[in-house]
Amino acid sequence: MTSIQDSLLDGITARVVDTPRLRVNILERAADDAATPPERTVVFVHGNVSSALFWQEIMLGLPDDVRAIAIDLRGFGATEALPVDATRGLSDFSDDVHATLQVLGLATAHLVGWSMGGGVVMQYALDHPVLSLTLQAPVSPYGFGGTRPDGTRLTDDDAGCGGGGGNPDFIERLRSGDMSAEAPTSPRSVFRASYVAPGYTSDHEDIWVASMNTTSTAEGSYPGDSVASANWPGFGAGDSGVLNTMAPKHFDVSRIVDLDDKPPILWVHGTEDAIVSDASFFDLNHLGAVGAIPGWPGAEIAPAQQMVTQTRNVLSAYSAAGGDVTEASWEGVGHSPHLERPEEFRAALLEQIGYGG
Repeated sequence: MTSIQDSLLDGITARVVDTPRLRVNILERAADDAATPPERTVVFVHGNVSSALFWQEIMLGLPDDVRAIAIDLRGFGATEALPVDATRGLSDFSDDVHATLQVLGLATAHLVGWSMGGGVVMQYALDHPVLSLTLQAPVSPYGFGGTRPDGTRLTDDDAGCGGGGGNPDFIERLRSGDMSAEAPTSPRSVFRASYVAPGYTSDHEDIWVASMNTTSTAEGSYPGDSVASANWPGFGAGDSGVLNTMAPKHFDVSRIVDLDDKPPILWVHGTEDAIVSDASFFDLNHLGAVGAIPGWPGAEIAPAQQMVTQTRNVLSAYSAAGGDVTEASWEGVGHSPHLERPEEFRAALLEQIGYGG
């Protein structure tokens, strides 16, 4: 299995920060100044089944007088794999980020969150001051799966959501550190099919796959537990582990609309996103609708979650309540705009943080 050190690009360093909550691995640029003020400090938070390694290209391309920090969430990268209490939604992760920034002496910063990390930074903004939020292909403010467009839950047990949706073969391949592309459930195949749009290539693909393979599959980590359900497809969300943190019974950050001090929000997403969309191939209700899972009870009972529509509705309400929102929807881009359009992403981010250097 590839080590974290072997996956670092030139100019990126890794170190472990001891916080009161857990040991956290962070990536930094070797030449960055720790005295850089928060106004020019950007903190990157990765998504599910990934790690801080995915942010390296963007970090290296930022101006020299910007400080860039990427944090490994618990159970990913080289951060301690403590169990995740899913009943707190994504708060275990956001509290870990806050503890890390406190140790680093940062009272605030510009936060960038990708996918699940978008939910983490939205939760962070509910609890702590932030200078801005950049949401890249973020999980819906109402969680992942099991909700109508207005965020109301489809079932009391969040049928089809959470830990029971993890693919056993994919989990086993993560556990073994599989770097091959021999099966559709290998991390490399999942990356190519779901993380990026068709046609994306990179000399660093081995690093991205190695990053996915850092995902802890220990109890309380990925994917999490589940409960039996009388509702289709036969299971509901549990209370521990990564996937359950985004079950709608545990996660709802739509109340960012009510923040008194609203940080400006940049929302970047691609039209070819296979993971976060209004027809996600990771939403079991959508898979049922297209016949990939048998027994689907129909759109009246189990409609696909309209994830992008939900995000747009919440951010529109945020704007109407006085918040500053910029949406960047990029044609032909998948779940990873920062990999697929790095120069455009970097430019949008610098404009978002008000960089004038």
